[in-house]
Amino acid sequence: MLKVGLTGGIGAGKSEVSRLLVSYGAVLIDADRIAREVVEPGTPGLAAVVEAFGEDVLTPEGTLDRPKLGSLVFADADRLAALNAIVHPLVGARSAELESRAGTGDVVVHDVPLLTENGLAPLYDLVVVVDASPETRLDRLVRLRGMAESEARARMSAQATRAQRLAVADLVIDNDGPLDALEPQVRKVWDELERRASAE
Repeated sequence: MLKVGLTGGIGAGKSEVSRLLVSYGAVLIDADRIAREVVEPGTPGLAAVVEAFGEDVLTPEGTLDRPKLGSLVFADADRLAALNAIVHPLVGARSAELESRAGTGDVVVHDVPLLTENGLAPLYDLVVVVDASPETRLDRLVRLRGMAESEARARMSAQATRAQRLAVADLVIDNDGPLDALEPQVRKVWDELERRASAE
């Protein structure tokens, strides 16, 4: 089994890279998806978040109001750290459980947005970084996701710098250009991952 950490700044296009890798045969473990699962209604995770941040972070239906919580934590490093201290151990445990089900020859891709920020690179056999310039990422967040520019900048500044991400990369996928330039790069990376997995 080859354990791959996949990361990239918000708006870099990591989700599209994940989708392509899965289409080639990767086993995907998506930290963001798991982070949502561990705070669903009735979970210990949601109870801990409410205890830390108050009932205001719930919708009238009792689910987590993610935009509300995001607005609280992305502007406050201490509150973000408090949230991460609740969610990250739960995500780690669930990720390990899912990884244990993969086959010995599989390429297991862990899609981890905060891999660099949390010093997680040593957990993987290699790290793939999806890279795009801050200008490109900002444009995508505002134009494609409909974020206010101030919110997009706040989200970006809460993450690692481009240089910090590139410093932990074993392989880099440049996603500064159009979508049709991405697929050949991802295919090349997949071929390399398969080669390494078979050599394990």
